[in-house]
Amino acid sequence: MTRPTVTEPQASPNGVARPGGNGSPPASGWVAPLAVLVVGMFMSVLDTSIVNVALPTLQNDFSVSIQDVQWIVTAYTLTLGVVVPVTAWLGDRFGLRRVYNAALVGFAATSALCGLAWDLNSLVVFRIAQAIPGGILPAITLTMLYRIVPRDRLGAAMGMYGLGVVFAPAVGPTLGGYLVEYINWRLIFFVNVPVGILGAIAAALVLPWFPRQLGRRFDVLGFLTVAGGLFALLLAVTKGEDWGWGSYQVLGLIAFSVLSLALFVVIELEVRDPLLDVRVFRYRAYSQSLALISLLMVVLFGVLYYIPQFLQVAQGWGALDSGISLLPQALVMGLLMPIAGRLYDRFGPRWPVFIGLTIVATGDYLLHTLTIDTPRGHLVWLLAFLAVGIGLSMMPIMTGGIAVIPVSLSNTASAYNNVVRNVAGSLGVAMLTAILTIQQAQMMTGRASLLPAATTPAPHLGPLGTPDWLGAYALYHQTSLQAFVSAIDNLFLIGAVLAAVGALGALTLRSGPAPAQSPAAGPTPAPAAVPSAAAGNGIPPGPVMARNGVAPGGHRH
Repeated sequence: MTRPTVTEPQASPNGVARPGGNGSPPASGWVAPLAVLVVGMFMSVLDTSIVNVALPTLQNDFSVSIQDVQWIVTAYTLTLGVVVPVTAWLGDRFGLRRVYNAALVGFAATSALCGLAWDLNSLVVFRIAQAIPGGILPAITLTMLYRIVPRDRLGAAMGMYGLGVVFAPAVGPTLGGYLVEYINWRLIFFVNVPVGILGAIAAALVLPWFPRQLGRRFDVLGFLTVAGGLFALLLAVTKGEDWGWGSYQVLGLIAFSVLSLALFVVIELEVRDPLLDVRVFRYRAYSQSLALISLLMVVLFGVLYYIPQFLQVAQGWGALDSGISLLPQALVMGLLMPIAGRLYDRFGPRWPVFIGLTIVATGDYLLHTLTIDTPRGHLVWLLAFLAVGIGLSMMPIMTGGIAVIPVSLSNTASAYNNVVRNVAGSLGVAMLTAILTIQQAQMMTGRASLLPAATTPAPHLGPLGTPDWLGAYALYHQTSLQAFVSAIDNLFLIGAVLAAVGALGALTLRSGPAPAQSPAAGPTPAPAAVPSAAAGNGIPPGPVMARNGVAPGGHRH
């Protein structure tokens, strides 16, 4: 029998209730609800990057080591890995609108607590609490977007959504640097409070209601295995540099993660109500999009993480100046997101993604020629050029994958999308950092042998025989900076190769606009005994879907 669903008041015929009293769409259509969703999601994603620039100040204020202050970021990241997988069940059980509003208010409240923190321990605890609604917001937002936007306008809507995915992390260092340097670090948290409150009020006024599935059970074993596996993986990649990649702690965490996630797949294939249905990966276009988005997130976070280091360590710029150098890149991506969405609606994902990733590969290749003396203006132009490629490719990749997913799996697809983005960004930065450390050490060893013998301190004393300690230190420092920059250049070369591989993979994506469909109807159903017409596009045939997005017999597909 069909799983029971509860539709909120004022339901429209397609199963999605909207404000207005008669089931008709609001006067503003889907644009106003989407704008509200983007604000909430932008706020949560911005917080992941804005805190990074405040770490040195927090270290001084709390009088702690750099290893200890890193837990402000690490605790947030680990909690995201536990929270995101459960968002699909929360949306089905309590309703997407209720969950979104609760997460928005919760994020504002926990941000206020972070701003009131009196020591490192209290801040870490409050950051863990903040990560719970912070992990829910991006996943639940993508699900709601998918349900309120017509399929033929999905690209334009995802262009707006992309402002949070890409623009927020890029603008975070600039905003954070200004607040920390000229006002107070507590404001990076307090700024979320009015935004969250106003966003919750706007959400209550314009967001539609969505049906709930009260009969769906919580998959405890699935949650324990996926949460444990993601937690162990994120902890390993976050602390690998400190503990050593070959240490027993890191290797043990990675082994536990692999076994736990493998057990999760087995459980999800067997239980009646899977927490995250792994059958979503039968949709080839969706799986391709996750692979491509993983490559792009490694490239993006590599730039966002190492360019500030290059500016501050190698060229001596401050945090605010480094953030300002990244601002043009963020503006270019923000301007191109809506354009890329419209290109997707007209031409499909193949050519925007191919052209975009080709530009990304070229931009990363040009970045691998940086030197200590590279003018900052030249670097800004290179970053803007790179941003053109990211802006063109990011949203068509995500949209092309989510567009083939039926509504019954939209919660699951959104959760997987956010998990993959978070893990790929964290794993990419960790792997690149390990490569950077190894190469820098190798370069220093090689260049140390080339230092002139005169830099070795003489064993005697006296005015004429005093060792030139200052000159020796200056030469060592310059050599160390050159090794550091050379290692960063090699990382950009790796990013260029990854982007080039992604560009080749983009040639297998769909070309041409997607067929117009109702956002609540899902793919056109086909009889069980007859292959679906969509199978040629990488969508496997499936049973007829009920109007509420649940297949006959009570099983979700």
